[in-house]
Amino acid sequence: MEAVLRNFKLIPCPTGDSCTKGNCPWQHPRDQTLAPATGDSGTRDEDGPRKRRKVSSEPASTPVKLSSTEPEPASSKRPVSPPPLKRKAPQQPKGQPALVSTPAKPSPPVSAVSPTAATKHDQNDAHLPVARQPTTPQNVMVRKPESLNPRHLKSAAPAPHDFRYKALKLLHEQFQKHNDELKKDAKQDEQKFVLSAQELIWLALDDEQRMATENPSIYQNVIKNRIMAYKRMTTAQWMGERVAEYRKKSAQATPGLLTPKKSALGPPKVIQTGLTPKQEVKMLDYLRTPIESLAKWGYVPVAPSEEDIAKAREGQEASLGWEICDRCTTRFQVFPGRREEDGALASGGKCVHHPGRLYYPDRVLGDVDKPARRYRCCQQVVGESPGCVSGSTHVFKTTSPARLAAVTPFAATPPNPLVPKDRAVCFDCEMGYTVRGLELIRLTATSWPEGGELLDVLVKTVGEILDLNSRFSGVWPEDIVTAEPWSAADEHTTTTTTTTMTQDKDGASAADETDAEHASQKGEKKQKQEKKRLQIVPSPTVARDLLFNLIAPDTPLIGHGLENDLNAVRVIHPTLVDTILLFPHRRGLPMRHGLRMLMETQLNRAIQVEQVDGKVTGHDSAEDARAAGELVRLKVMEKWRDMRALGWGVGEGGEFVPPGSDGVAGGGKAGGGLSEGFLEEARGGA
Repeated sequence: MEAVLRNFKLIPCPTGDSCTKGNCPWQHPRDQTLAPATGDSGTRDEDGPRKRRKVSSEPASTPVKLSSTEPEPASSKRPVSPPPLKRKAPQQPKGQPALVSTPAKPSPPVSAVSPTAATKHDQNDAHLPVARQPTTPQNVMVRKPESLNPRHLKSAAPAPHDFRYKALKLLHEQFQKHNDELKKDAKQDEQKFVLSAQELIWLALDDEQRMATENPSIYQNVIKNRIMAYKRMTTAQWMGERVAEYRKKSAQATPGLLTPKKSALGPPKVIQTGLTPKQEVKMLDYLRTPIESLAKWGYVPVAPSEEDIAKAREGQEASLGWEICDRCTTRFQVFPGRREEDGALASGGKCVHHPGRLYYPDRVLGDVDKPARRYRCCQQVVGESPGCVSGSTHVFKTTSPARLAAVTPFAATPPNPLVPKDRAVCFDCEMGYTVRGLELIRLTATSWPEGGELLDVLVKTVGEILDLNSRFSGVWPEDIVTAEPWSAADEHTTTTTTTTMTQDKDGASAADETDAEHASQKGEKKQKQEKKRLQIVPSPTVARDLLFNLIAPDTPLIGHGLENDLNAVRVIHPTLVDTILLFPHRRGLPMRHGLRMLMETQLNRAIQVEQVDGKVTGHDSAEDARAAGELVRLKVMEKWRDMRALGWGVGEGGEFVPPGSDGVAGGGKAGGGLSEGFLEEARGGA
C-alpha cells in the first residue's frame, strides 16, 4: 500500500495550488522545495534552514552532490503540514561578501523545463558552481507541468466535462500539427518559436480556460469556431501568432525597455476655416448633395403616389404579416395589435444573430491566402455559427418608399419665413424595431457651425415596440418610461435661446469661434457624464412638425447617411449636405465609410463609444449630429483653401468673388457675382 501511495507523488495534484490537504498524497511544488528536516545532510530549526555542515574531506568551493546510486534520505520526501513559512533571508552586513557555500534556491523539476531550454541552460552554465548559477526568470521555469485535462473553474462549468475534454483534445491536436510543420521548415533563428510538448499543453489549456470563463453562454460555439479556425490556418499564420506572443512575453520580461505607448489617435485636429459663421453657411452651396440622381440609393426625391401606397397596403394584407428578419434572415410573422390567443407580437421565438459588422482581418506577413471575413462582435468566421447574441424576438425593416408611406406619409419641407437665411442644421435620428418596421424613436437637431441644441426629443412609435435596438440607438426602455410629455412652452424656450445664441455669434472672429467650439465640446463631455432626461412627443408627425419649425426648403440639412434619417421622419428636403458623399468610399456607393471611422481618421476624435465604465450605453444622436457637422466644417476649410489658391476672395459684403475682380481682400470686385464657369469649377472638387 505504501508503494502505491508513493507513486501518487509522481503525479501533480488535480486541484493544483488550491489544495488544502495537509498530507496530500499527490505531488505539490512545496514538496520539492522543502529542505531535509533531519539527517546528516543538514539541520533545521524554527528560524529556517541553516548552512550545511562542511565535511573536512571536501573542498570549500565545491558543493557536495548526492550520487545517482546513493539513496536520498527518506526525510526529504516526507510532506510537511502545514508548509513552512517563507522568511526573508538575513541581509549581509555592508562590506562583507556573501558566503560561497550558501546553497542556491532549489531548482524546479526537470519535467517543468522544456527540452530546448534545459539543453541551453546546461551548455551555458555547466562551468559555473551550483551556488553561483543565476536564478533569473530566463533560466528557471516556475510553471508546473500539467496534463491535457480541462482545468477546474471557480465558476460553473459552461459545458460537461466530456465535451470540454474532447474539445480540448481537438484544439491541442491542431496546435501540435502546426507546431510539427513549423519545426520541419523553421530556420535557425526561427527555432525559438517551436514549442515543446508541455508548452503546447499549456497553450491549449490557457486558450480553453479563457473561452470557458469569458464566454460561458456561447462557450460551445466559440471553441468549435476556434478549432475550425486553426484547422484552416496556414503555417505562416501560426508563425505570426507565435512571433506576436514571443514579442509580448519579451516586453513583459523587460519592462524597463518599454517606451510609453502612444494613443491610437493623434492630437485632435483643430478646424480653422478663416471664415465667419455666415460665410461658412454660404460655402455650403458648393457642397450640396443632389438627391435627384440618388433615388436608387435610398433617397426619396418625390413622395410616392396614392396608387403606389394603396398597392403596398394590399400586398401587406395579402402577406398576412410574414416578414424576413433583418438580423438572422428567418421568416416570421408579426401581429399588429397582438395575437388574440397569447398576446404575442411576433412568431419564430428567439433571434440568434451577430450584432457586429463584417470585416477582413489584416494579412499575416508571408501569407498569400486571403483571410476569411469575421464578425467584429465575436471574431468568428462567417458561416461557422448562426450568431453570438440571442434576441427576444425577430425584427424587420423595409426600405420601400410606398410601404414607408403606408405607415406615415411623406411630406416636403414647407416654406417658413421665420427661419433665418444664414441658418444650417445638423440632423440625426435613432430608430427602433416595431411591428410596423423600423420606426423613429429619437429626433435631434443642432445648429451649425455652433453646435447648439435646437431640438432633441423622444418619439412614440405607431406600432408596438419589438426591440428598441438600444445597443445602437442609445434609447433604453427606462428612457421611454421616465420621459416627460413634451409641451409647446418648451419648444418656444429652446428656439428663443438658440436664436439669441446664433445672433450673438454673427460677426465673431476665428479666435472666438474656436473658443466656442471648445466650450461646446466641454458641454458635450459634461452631458455624457450625466445622462440627459428627454421629453417625448406623441407621434412621428409631431416630431416632424417640430423639425419643420426650424428649417425652410433652402436651409442646408447636414448629416451622415441622410437617406435613413429622412425616411424615418418621412421628410423630403431639397438642400442636403451628406458626409457620405463628401468623403466617398473608393469603391463608390453603396459602399460607405462609417461616421465613427471618419471622425477617427479625419479629425482624430473618438465617438460612438458603446461602453462607459463597462456598461453598454449605445450611440448618442446629438453626438452624431455634431460629429457630422465637424466633418462638414473640415470639408469647408479644405474647399475654401482650394478656392483661395485659384484666386477667389471675399468682398466687402462678405460675398465670395471669383478671381480677376477688383476691390476684394486679395483682389476681387466687391459684390461681384459668381460666374457659372467658376461656380462649376468650385463645385467640381466637392
